[in-house]
Amino acid sequence: MVALNLVGERRDFALLFLVMLTIAAGNTALQSVLPAIGRLLAVPDAVIALTFSFSALVWALAAPGWARRSDRQGRKRMVLTGLAGFTLSLGLCAITLTAGISGWVPGLFAIGGFVLARMIYGYLGAAAPPAAQALVASRTSRADRTAALTLLASAFGLGTILGPALAPFFVFPCLGLAGPAYAFALFGGAVLIAAYRMLPDDGAEARARGAAASEPSIGGEPSGASVIAALNEQTAERLRWTDPRLLPWMISGLIAGHAQAMAGQAMGFLVMDRLHLPPIAAQPVIGVVLMAGAAAALLAQWGIIPRLRLTPRAMVVWGAMIAAAGCLMIAVARDVHGLAVAFALSSLGFGFLRPGFTAGASLAVGTREQGLVAGRVTSVNGAVFVLGPTIGIGLYQIAPQFPYLLAAVGLLANALYAARRLKR
Repeated sequence: MVALNLVGERRDFALLFLVMLTIAAGNTALQSVLPAIGRLLAVPDAVIALTFSFSALVWALAAPGWARRSDRQGRKRMVLTGLAGFTLSLGLCAITLTAGISGWVPGLFAIGGFVLARMIYGYLGAAAPPAAQALVASRTSRADRTAALTLLASAFGLGTILGPALAPFFVFPCLGLAGPAYAFALFGGAVLIAAYRMLPDDGAEARARGAAASEPSIGGEPSGASVIAALNEQTAERLRWTDPRLLPWMISGLIAGHAQAMAGQAMGFLVMDRLHLPPIAAQPVIGVVLMAGAAAALLAQWGIIPRLRLTPRAMVVWGAMIAAAGCLMIAVARDVHGLAVAFALSSLGFGFLRPGFTAGASLAVGTREQGLVAGRVTSVNGAVFVLGPTIGIGLYQIAPQFPYLLAAVGLLANALYAARRLKR
């Protein structure tokens, strides 16, 4: 009986890992193809940037409510809600994009429908991550919980690799650039059916909680905020944003996050323009560049950071300088090799910087405030993808190198600020 229970728990964890992976991969797959779709539909680049800003804003507003609702209505129900929203959203995205690409409706109408479909994802999709975290937390011992939740959170980072890498393979001749949306909608539906049939029913009596997570985006990585919040009980106390222990870390996180959002969201446009590639032909190249960046970020977190044992401040300082060097290289790169190496270098730096911000904010306060700090960290990680893409694309329309030069300047200033203001 014990062996059967162990097998069941491993199966459930694998299924929840797949849920998180699917949500992240489907989201970043669309982010990698949408710049090309925008060019094909003759839609302004700034409008394309806004499509994901809207969904990120809806996600940020909806996620805390879903995290609380899972305590009352059960974790499995919230996982299914998130997967259903993801599948429905991608299916509608695919239909609206097909209508625009085929000329059935004007390009702006197609993108308008895409935005509405994305808002469904932003609202309903946010239900799954906190419920998945809570299910894992409730079924693991305290000794094993941190490792299990960290591995589960890493599914978002892995999804940011697989999404852009797989998207070009789904650009079928009969479906064109809408193909990845159809493919991931079908995959989401399959995972939804598997979760419905295989995940055990649960009540709302479990004490373990999951934190709201920020929407997965290109170049993103697991922040660790969800892990911290799931391991700590919320307190009735309030933690002010201006708390002197926390404020320097929040400022550093906002600067770094906006730099990363600008660098990642403009990359699809930059590949097409620098290499003079038509939208469909650019897809494999965009996938290679984005995959190089996401892989570098995971290399930093899974391979390098555990061995170097740097302090959070050192991670922020060195990460900001490495990311700044990568952004400067992107600004001057002229071929696919240069762009891939430069984007990987910048993502490597962000792979140090963002976990350093999360860990530093956690260490700045006491044990009873960990859940509240996790909420602040998640808010910052989500907020930067509301305005960051729009700022980056707006600068890109002035000059392609501007978002990367601004990001580099901000990161170097962040390194100097961190060295002087952040505590060890």
